Amino acid sequence: MIAGTSAWPWAIPGAYLVAALHAAARPSDRWRALAAATRVALALAGIGAIVALAGVRKAPASTIPDAEALVALLVAYLGWIIGDYAHRYLDGEPGQTRFVVAYLATLASVSAVVVTGDLAVLILAWSASSLSLHQLLTFYPDRPAAIIVAHKKFLASRLAEVCLAGAATLLYRQWRTLDLGALATLAGATPALPTPAAIAAALIAIAVLLKCAQLPLHGWLIQVMEAPTPVSALLHAGVVNLGGYVLIRLAPLISAAPTARALLVGIGGLTAVLAGLVMLTRITVKVRLAWSTCSQMGFMVMECGLGLYDLALLHLIAHAAYKAYSFLGAGGAVQDSLARRMSADAAPAATAPALAGAILAWPIAWGVVAGSVRLWHAAVGLPPIPGIATALLASGLATLLWSRASATLRPFGIRLLALAGATQLYLLLHAVLSARIGITATAVPAPLADAVVAGFLALYLAQAALVTRGRQALGRSALAERVYSWAYAGFYLDERFTRWTFRLWPVRGDAPATARERLLSNGSER
Repeated sequence: MIAGTSAWPWAIPGAYLVAALHAAARPSDRWRALAAATRVALALAGIGAIVALAGVRKAPASTIPDAEALVALLVAYLGWIIGDYAHRYLDGEPGQTRFVVAYLATLASVSAVVVTGDLAVLILAWSASSLSLHQLLTFYPDRPAAIIVAHKKFLASRLAEVCLAGAATLLYRQWRTLDLGALATLAGATPALPTPAAIAAALIAIAVLLKCAQLPLHGWLIQVMEAPTPVSALLHAGVVNLGGYVLIRLAPLISAAPTARALLVGIGGLTAVLAGLVMLTRITVKVRLAWSTCSQMGFMVMECGLGLYDLALLHLIAHAAYKAYSFLGAGGAVQDSLARRMSADAAPAATAPALAGAILAWPIAWGVVAGSVRLWHAAVGLPPIPGIATALLASGLATLLWSRASATLRPFGIRLLALAGATQLYLLLHAVLSARIGITATAVPAPLADAVVAGFLALYLAQAALVTRGRQALGRSALAERVYSWAYAGFYLDERFTRWTFRLWPVRGDAPATARERLLSNGSER
């Protein structure tokens, strides 16, 4: 529980539920009820975070009250911001009461996942969040594509919950408890997990991969763009991140299960690389953001599989804040693009950076990150960061060095200094979280670490090639053109699950048939 207290954190989901019941009973007060509930929840979560972070006793790894407090505050803050945005966004739309009730129910369920200390309650709350989110995804019932994609998510979520129920059954039969703290203590105290517990850990890993939209059942996350923008913001910033948080809560159990870790690293790393490549081929803003979320979730679960739980928690918080901002600001993307184009027309044309320089950026970034880690060790005793974490940070910094996002910072030295400063801020936050949540990074088998580094180096080189040479130059290489075509089609990974969905859950009528063909087509902007 937050800050080690007893039951008062349950006031947060309680506030959302009371407001949902009030909005359902009195539709005219729906938005006032939502505003009151989100502000009460934010105040309660803020108090919990202050109490947790001000505590002088270090939190044991089995309870992680500081992580709970931070994530509860994050959920409450996002609920407040997105709720206020939704009030303006849906002005004049029919079905506002239905939206408010489902939105508050989703926040209540997500908050329950965060504050509970019991695995059974966590599973029930996680399932409830999926069911209430289904109502939001189908807010426009006259849009066949939205209904079909909601069916895909529904099926994937139910598969995940079957895995979670099986894991809970195995863990209870093995240790006669479902208390998260007790499970973490028991898992950490055994030299090798019993077979039922190891199978349970693998089932939890599979459930998280399904909930986090990892390959090959990732398509629903990309195709839910017909839902209202506040729903997209809530999904990408809050709900889909829950998988990483659950892994952090169960860190000792996952760390002791090699099969679970291999699944997280293998599938998460592959998803991060492939989705990152597909994202480069996309044009529309929201679809690019969706592929970015798919890739970032791959990063997060891979970090948990590598034992970098403090890095995963920082990733979760940063990704949630960034995606909420990006989706809520997506409506102004056209105006921003026009403004940048006019500014570019007025300014001298910028030359594309050389590919050789982009390749050199990776060792430069490695040196910056490695040197920064040594500096922090000498200054404040930063907790040890494994080489695999340094490689991941260096890949991200190298990508920023040669991406269009930082191209306005000239000359290159200024760009490097700015990103080095961002690295220092990242490492500072890493030091704070490492000291507060009390989870130590665990060793990773060398072949697995080498494969991860090689994969992300390949991803970086592909990104650098696109930035420096451009789409037209790639057409001169048959191999590059083939890879680009496959990436544009999403590597054809979602079609089988889509066809399976139609067989299990057929949708009748001419309009659904048109939507079906669009979802199954490989050349569309998805």
